Amino acid sequence: MSTDLCEGRDLDGLGEQATDAQTRLTDICGGATGSSMASVVEYYAGKNVLITGATGFMGKVLVEKLLRSCPEVKALYILVRPKAGQSMQQRVSDMMKCKLFDRVREENPDFHQKIIPISSELTQPGLAISPEDVEKLTTCINIVFHCAATIRFDEPLKHALQLNVIATQQLLSLAQQMHHLEAFIHISTAYANCNRKHIDEVIYPPPVEPKKLIDSLEWMDDGIVRDITPRLIGDRPNTYTYTKALAEYVVQQEQDKLNIGIIRPSIVGASWQEPFPGWIDNFNGPSGVFIAAGKGILRTMRANNDAVADLIPVDVVIINKPQNSVPKLKIPKTALVYNCTTGGINPFHWGEIEHHVMSSFKRNPLEQAFRRPNANITSNYLINQYWILVSHKFPAFIYDLFLRLSGQKPQMMRIFNRLHKAISLLEYFSSQDWEWNSENMSMLMGQLTPEDRKTFNFDVRQLNWPEYIENYCIGTKKYVLNEDMSDIPAARQHLRKLRNIRYTFNTLLIVFIWRVFIARSQMARNIWYFVVSLCFKFLSYFRASSTLTI
Repeated sequence: MSTDLCEGRDLDGLGEQATDAQTRLTDICGGATGSSMASVVEYYAGKNVLITGATGFMGKVLVEKLLRSCPEVKALYILVRPKAGQSMQQRVSDMMKCKLFDRVREENPDFHQKIIPISSELTQPGLAISPEDVEKLTTCINIVFHCAATIRFDEPLKHALQLNVIATQQLLSLAQQMHHLEAFIHISTAYANCNRKHIDEVIYPPPVEPKKLIDSLEWMDDGIVRDITPRLIGDRPNTYTYTKALAEYVVQQEQDKLNIGIIRPSIVGASWQEPFPGWIDNFNGPSGVFIAAGKGILRTMRANNDAVADLIPVDVVIINKPQNSVPKLKIPKTALVYNCTTGGINPFHWGEIEHHVMSSFKRNPLEQAFRRPNANITSNYLINQYWILVSHKFPAFIYDLFLRLSGQKPQMMRIFNRLHKAISLLEYFSSQDWEWNSENMSMLMGQLTPEDRKTFNFDVRQLNWPEYIENYCIGTKKYVLNEDMSDIPAARQHLRKLRNIRYTFNTLLIVFIWRVFIARSQMARNIWYFVVSLCFKFLSYFRASSTLTI
């Protein structure tokens, strides 16, 4: 069984695949004739769009962008999973009240009428879409955006396979029934092939035939699957990147029947420009790390200061999607891949991020910080472990002891343990570099109409990183933690209080060391007096030299 599952697939045809994809993109964009693409706004007029994952971070930004920049779009059908205690309609209603939709709400107060929720569950056969809704979707949908996925790095393999691969298969099956479908856009990740150092805009052979894996895992209990997962994922760091690679292959298998585009974003962060700078609504990825550093909880992190931090703003990813769905010519179908990254175009490093995040949170501090922001990045394992002990575990132990003595429930050690687990999952991506080819992205950008370049700007060469990081940190404060910017003076006062507490603690520590070690030892006293005398002589000499100079 294990031999069948892990069998490799040869690389024959990758060169032809890249050439075919490049030729198709050139044809779509006008090729040597230099003709530009038709307006994206015009293309979406009267179109019906189906979006999965619309209530997630990227999905919401996509919904807002389509409604605001393509006002003539006919309708957006969104697959929504009812949650316990919250109906599908309630989830959609709550989503539309979000600040993210303020701009489109001002321009079109009735925008919600274009959003049509469809009850669905990705873990169920047929996505649990009712026959009536299937009939509705197959008769009217023109474009499909598949954004739904589990992004948890430590997701059990069976569940990750169900959400990222099997659900994609079922959506493709539904798409093939759609009579007027013009494009199927699948959202992958730039790290689907992170076992390679150089990644082209092609679909690589999968680590295993998806059908064999699905059939084999079907009869295994969770314990067996958990035990064999490390061997299955091989040189990939987690089940997320592994199943995303399988999903790309599954999508590619339908390229002869559907017009397919695959978007590969790197580490998705807060918005750059749209609908406004700094929009973020979750703790995922770098957001949680930034907040932990701003609160003074995170003091050390293992990463390579010189490694490229390939962050990509969420609006760059989203703005790129509508353009990829605009078909132009009837040509042989080949799935087009777009590596949506920044490292090769406008690189920014983890060491630079550390500096700007700390500077930003000192200017715009978070409320009720645990300590003053002062995180450091190191690539040395032993140094990192030392600072974890000194700056994380020891303060957490002292704080929890204080909570116990005051009759409260201890919590800080639990918070630090969760933080350490989250950071350990990110170490693989923060400790090394990748090179992504982005020729398809560049060519697409070069063929936009002048008007579309303004409305759908995804040129990351214009991205000012220090300004972006500043807006990102402010966004975590305003939109994730729901803190008011008017309370910044009080937060600064709190940081000054923490600084005074630290100075007092350090002074007491010096006195303690004196009483315990120096005052009880003649040799220690002699050494101490010698050091003090040397410092005094140096200061006297410095003062005398200054007087003579004057």
